[in-house]
Amino acid sequence: MLDQSPAIDATAFKTVLGRFCSGVTVITAFDEDEPLGFACQSFASLSIDPPLVSFFPARSSSTWPRIREIGKFCVNILADDQAELCRQLGRPGPDKFAGVEWAPSDNGSPLLAGAMASIDCELYDEADGGDHTIVIGRVTCLNEHSEAKPLLFYRAAFGRLEHP
Repeated sequence: MLDQSPAIDATAFKTVLGRFCSGVTVITAFDEDEPLGFACQSFASLSIDPPLVSFFPARSSSTWPRIREIGKFCVNILADDQAELCRQLGRPGPDKFAGVEWAPSDNGSPLLAGAMASIDCELYDEADGGDHTIVIGRVTCLNEHSEAKPLLFYRAAFGRLEHP
């Protein structure tokens, strides 16, 4: 079947979808003696029964394949004072965790100091999502850590919630 939908300009796509505000997370895992992680604003709850969440790493990610192999991870929901931490863990390359304070979560993945909440998961399923992968995690443990306000991502920039 031929795709006859109109071509969508990539810049327009990013501009329009950038009007949707999202929270910011860091997905982490521990690989033998090395913490792994990447920043991810494309995260959502998916199902209560069974408890599932989803996120969407880029196919170009070098970190997601390593976390996939481990089979378990932690979703760290960032607070509004963690923009610099997000930038650090969002960049490619080694030593992303240099100077980052963390402790093992219940499943052994890095739980980032200052995160508002954490969600430990086991890999449940994956699907093709074009230039991204649709990842579904089964929640095994979840915790609230603070009443801080969330770090937000809107129109290609970090923002803060102004109202309680």
